[in-house]
Amino acid sequence: MATQKGTSSRRYGKKAGKKVQRSMEEMKSGKLRSGRSGKKVTSRKQAIAIGLSEARRGGAKVPSRKKAAKKASKKGSKKRTAKRGRASR
Repeated sequence: MATQKGTSSRRYGKKAGKKVQRSMEEMKSGKLRSGRSGKKVTSRKQAIAIGLSEARRGGAKVPSRKKAAKKASKKGSKKRTAKRGRASR
């Protein structure tokens, strides 16, 4: 069955796919490092996340992160800082 052109577009652009592929290859060869700590990335999901993040920064077509994920990460950081403040007193 042939698909019609223009009816549905790709969610991720080609540039994003190449970034993810490169990060996966780096992970498999043991060269992919994460963040400030520079720890070696061994998780497949982490490698994909790094590739998509780089693609977003590069201006590739990548869907934005889900709002629920953003809210959860913000709430978690606030809770942790509040707990640390109470524990130190």
